[in-house]
Amino acid sequence: MEIVLQTEAPPLHRDEFGALRVGNSRTLLELVIHAFEDGATPETIVQQYPTTTLAEIYGAIAYYLRHRHEVEAYLADRERRAEEVRERIKSQQGDLAEMRQRLLARKKSIVP
Repeated sequence: MEIVLQTEAPPLHRDEFGALRVGNSRTLLELVIHAFEDGATPETIVQQYPTTTLAEIYGAIAYYLRHRHEVEAYLADRERRAEEVRERIKSQQGDLAEMRQRLLARKKSIVP
């Protein structure tokens, strides 16, 4: 039997918010890449994210290795956006130390 070589799309899809996800799962590409960069094997990553398949994890990592510059730019943009959200939340919440003190005082007054 002869093997027919064909081009396959990477096992990635963009969700409604622009995030790249692996296969048909909700697993974010950045989670897979960070785990891989931290030394996890594809087999370990599949165990961490069981809604993915081993082939999808290998495919996502292969795509990253072939397109490292573009994926790293994507990851940097995702981190920048996450930092903006953190800052927005922090500015809207204000100083939580005062609220914490009030809650602790209330707890002390309730507990005998």
